[in-house]
Amino acid sequence: MAVNFAPYQSSPPESTRVASPPLRSPTASPKLHQPKPQRAISSIADREDPWAAARAQRLPSPSQYADEEYTDLENGQRNDYLDNRGGGAPTYTGNANIFETSLGISLQLEAALAYLLLPPAGGVVLLIFEQKSDYVRFHAWQSALVFSALFMVHIIFSWTKVISYMLLVVDLLLIGWLTWGAYRNADTLDRVEVPFFGRLASSFVDDE
Repeated sequence: MAVNFAPYQSSPPESTRVASPPLRSPTASPKLHQPKPQRAISSIADREDPWAAARAQRLPSPSQYADEEYTDLENGQRNDYLDNRGGGAPTYTGNANIFETSLGISLQLEAALAYLLLPPAGGVVLLIFEQKSDYVRFHAWQSALVFSALFMVHIIFSWTKVISYMLLVVDLLLIGWLTWGAYRNADTLDRVEVPFFGRLASSFVDDE
């Protein structure tokens, strides 16, 4: 016979169950936010200006460098571009070897002769006798290269008169244009370059 003990229980078993312990607080102490040190503005303002001494200095006058000697590294000749020793206005006193020629004629005329003296023969002659002026040697190289190539084209098309006359007109126009460019730009030494052959001539002169 089963015995029912329910009447003797004063309260249900759920009421006597032990409650869970409360959550433990974290053991690590919280980090304190320390304020960053602030720089005193007054101490910065009272400090001496570090650039005051630099601003007080003045740049040297360019005239004191007028007596400097500049030496051409290629031929060892002296080039004094300014001369202010007498106290007057600076003047050019250096040598003008870039405008001098081996044949003793003017730079304009000799550069033009590279195209006027039966090219390419005139260019070849100037390459032999002209050793000072790079400007003349450039036009001599260009004349020799351009008109040697045109001479070969003339030989190839010599069987037809029409193309031969057309090439002759091209030769005359090219001679006139290159002669005028060589004569006109002699004062500034600017090179009038024909495509491909002009760059080749410049490389030859620069490598000499």
